[in-house]
Amino acid sequence: MTQEYTAHSVTDGGEDPRTDSRVRALLGRWRGDPGIWRRGIVLALLAVVVALLMILHAQIPNKIGNLGSLTETFLPWLGVFVPLILVLALVRRSATALVAVLLPAVVWVNLFGGLLTDKSGGGGDLMVATHNVNADNPDPEGTARKLAESGADVVALEELKASAVETYVEALAGTYKYHSVQGTVGLWSKYPMAGVEPVDIKLGWVRAMRATISTPDGRVAVYVAHLPSVRVKLNAGFTANQRDKSADALGEAIADETLSRVILLGDLNGTMNDRSLNAVTAQMRSTQGAAGHGYGFSWPTSFPLARIDQILVKGVEPTSSWTLPATDSDHLPIAARVQLR
Repeated sequence: MTQEYTAHSVTDGGEDPRTDSRVRALLGRWRGDPGIWRRGIVLALLAVVVALLMILHAQIPNKIGNLGSLTETFLPWLGVFVPLILVLALVRRSATALVAVLLPAVVWVNLFGGLLTDKSGGGGDLMVATHNVNADNPDPEGTARKLAESGADVVALEELKASAVETYVEALAGTYKYHSVQGTVGLWSKYPMAGVEPVDIKLGWVRAMRATISTPDGRVAVYVAHLPSVRVKLNAGFTANQRDKSADALGEAIADETLSRVILLGDLNGTMNDRSLNAVTAQMRSTQGAAGHGYGFSWPTSFPLARIDQILVKGVEPTSSWTLPATDSDHLPIAARVQLR
């Protein structure tokens, strides 16, 4: 049997001339297509709408179902439309849609591109962690053990069920000499704690607290907070009125703090983009935004969509921020290192 082989040459630059020919043929077909600019108008309009939503998200009103806050909570996910529109534009052979998709792409990169870079650095003289442990956590002892193994100097826990508090206390006692539980939140520290008191966030029960921790590098005020949950309802939209009132009260408490160095740990049930948390976020920095790598989404554990668990600081310098391995909670624990000196 005779076998025939077809040889082909490669250019000096290592490029296959057949590939170049295919690209030239494709471009030739596109140039000769009279409908290339008429097709994909709907896709182009969608690209413009997505870009406008990202640019003008602060102008979306909250009066109707808190639609503005809902959009801001999941704002980074609007970037998913960019590759989707791009693929559809190529399938449709629409030059109009291809040009239009550049607009949301540029806007998204401007808003969120910086989060894709690794801003974490070395150093830091205090490591803190926070975790919504979930009241229905089936293994509180295992959850506590994982947090103790993280190496954190200070750990805040939210959504503590009364019947499970003693389990957490016993499991963390070997690592943390000092602790306090106020209502459904608690704080564990390797360093002495003083000035422990609940913080009134206008709920009628305790879901926030404050303590002064005396570290080797000086005193720092540490707040722990679990703001009310928000719900997405078909008949009411994004219901967050109580969360918003509590955020305002927490912001007032932090603004009145007498110590210059402040750390807030907790589940704020909102992202840094959510305007309704401005009373808090306007006066503090996110450790993830300043020194994290990626988005640091913390909820839900099965497929994290948003970072509603936060570590915010004032008067200290974040050096790194990250999510910790999952526990049996529906939230991921998060941690950060900060420089106090």
